[in-house]
Amino acid sequence: MTTANPQPLWQPDAPRIARARITAFRTWAAAHHGAPADGDYAALHRWSVDEPETFWKAVAQWFDIRFSTPYARVLGDRTMPGAQWFPGATMNYAEHALRTAATRADEPALLHVDETHEPRPVTWAELRRQVGSLAAELRSLGVRPGDRVSGYLPNIPEAVVALLAAAAVGAVWTSCAPDFGARGVLDRFQQVEPVVLFTVDGYRYGGKEHDRRDTVAELRRELPTLRAVVHIPLLGTEAPEGTQRWSALTSADTEPVFEQVPFDHPLWVLYSSGTTGLPKAIVQSQGGILIEHLKQLGLHCDLGPDDRFFWYTSTGWMMWNFLVSGLLTGTTIVLYDGSPGHPGIGAQWSIAERTGATLFGTSAAYVMACHKAGVHPARDHDLSRIQCVATTGSPLPPDGFRWLHEEFAESGADLWIASVSGGTDVCSCFAGAVPTLPVHIGELQAPGLGTDLQSWDPDGRPVIDEVGELVVTNPMPSMPIRFWNDPDGSRYHDSYFATYPGVWRHGDWITVTSRGSVVIHGRSDSTLNRQGVRMGSADIYEAVERLPEIKESLVIGVEQPDGGYWMPLFVHLAPGAALDEALLGRVKRTIREQLSPRHVPDEIIEVPGIPHTLTGKRIEVPVKRLLQGTPLAKAVNPGSVDNLDLLRFYEDLARERA
Repeated sequence: MTTANPQPLWQPDAPRIARARITAFRTWAAAHHGAPADGDYAALHRWSVDEPETFWKAVAQWFDIRFSTPYARVLGDRTMPGAQWFPGATMNYAEHALRTAATRADEPALLHVDETHEPRPVTWAELRRQVGSLAAELRSLGVRPGDRVSGYLPNIPEAVVALLAAAAVGAVWTSCAPDFGARGVLDRFQQVEPVVLFTVDGYRYGGKEHDRRDTVAELRRELPTLRAVVHIPLLGTEAPEGTQRWSALTSADTEPVFEQVPFDHPLWVLYSSGTTGLPKAIVQSQGGILIEHLKQLGLHCDLGPDDRFFWYTSTGWMMWNFLVSGLLTGTTIVLYDGSPGHPGIGAQWSIAERTGATLFGTSAAYVMACHKAGVHPARDHDLSRIQCVATTGSPLPPDGFRWLHEEFAESGADLWIASVSGGTDVCSCFAGAVPTLPVHIGELQAPGLGTDLQSWDPDGRPVIDEVGELVVTNPMPSMPIRFWNDPDGSRYHDSYFATYPGVWRHGDWITVTSRGSVVIHGRSDSTLNRQGVRMGSADIYEAVERLPEIKESLVIGVEQPDGGYWMPLFVHLAPGAALDEALLGRVKRTIREQLSPRHVPDEIIEVPGIPHTLTGKRIEVPVKRLLQGTPLAKAVNPGSVDNLDLLRFYEDLARERA
């Protein structure tokens, strides 16, 4: 239950509200499309979901989306799954990402930073030239609209150029970070059968060089559809025999030619974490991503040509694709290729200072790690340009909100904190940043415009100030057009629409408050249900990980064959800490007093580490399956896990208990 009217942690002042792009959009939409001229954000949001065709038409006009052939209507069919957006329209995502080059040719489009923290710019003119050259070379290699182009690349300018060149041709982009092993990459790329592979010889991370040439050789052997492999010598090695040199494909001064494709033409394939079975290969469209990202970045994140947009990510996570879309708003995007904590835990703040970042995006885990380590970002760095610190990946705990607010307030900064939540599935946010709304501790500000987000009980009834399932009752343009290799659409349907027919169920527990804000409680498929009282795992983590001795934790609720329910809490301790009686007592007391006596764990077990997906999410459901006796080979896809050895601990534990 949420307190009805707590005091906000932060409130935007009148000048900030007045200059916010969402304010200008609202005024214009009221004059041209009948949006409510008066009232609060809730009134604008209600209009956006009650009249989706009018709203999305307004977004397309406001951001001047260039349709080379016009659309017949905004929403041809609103049935989910299968909604048809802007039927008849043709356009090109890459054309919109590069149009700032016409007016700001010599200004930086990209700032590339490695572990030296020295930013290196790529101008808009140079980015456009390289994309034009590479797109022409792709065409000469026989790449046609709909062909798949893949990247085994770190977060470097070449990855952005390759994505945009593929989109310019009408090809379908897909990427993995080079810290993925061969099996993890092949589980993804073999599904989509790429014709071109862009690859590095290795990468630098944590002050060390990591040679990936053997992995690349394995990828070449196991991807028989490849017609070309392009070598990027990040570590300075020669191009292997039979590969093309990056420099040879990007040296021409060629004006890009943008293939005009249907609105629902595939732009890229993203992959679910896929902890069991093969990862879902999620296909999103050129038009759907274009309009959704313009709305999200231009209105909710308040980004424009004067901004610098940094988000710590890798090319294996949807946030990289989201970061690249910053170009759509004319924003300079910051690409960091390296460890988030090199040479020290404050590395990301150093990058923000050196690049003049105005929107600083990171993970909740990084914020909490800085908090625990006693980092003072605003004291030790000049972060005066930062307008917003945004977090995702997991809910930002209340202590994270307080710490960020206090650290920046000491330097006199008026910091907007935006905890956001969405998913790879839509490559966007369901709820999060609104520059004109107050911020309450532990809460996401509001659902996004055009996103009819609700919290539903098991009978499909909306609930307020109660925990329920996150559902979306109207289509969003960036929802998948399909999954790859899912000819009858059954896997797509079963992933989101099996619980509530015609309604997207995302799999998160949330509370929609009576103030319109949103609280995320964790995945509903790993919900803790003790004596009929449900609680999200995120609530446990937030409480337990406040304790300085706990580095990270994992809580699992295991239904047992005899009808019992076993709820262990696994803790990875901070260096020097011991799981003695005193710490055991403090953990139990913290949960009992801050959350619920029912959810005090049955056992607290020290572990060597917490397993994660390759995109950094704690692995809960596969651990639950292991504890229920499922063999490791069936409980998890090995190529989706950051450290498979950690899972063997849980498998051994289950065997011992049996």
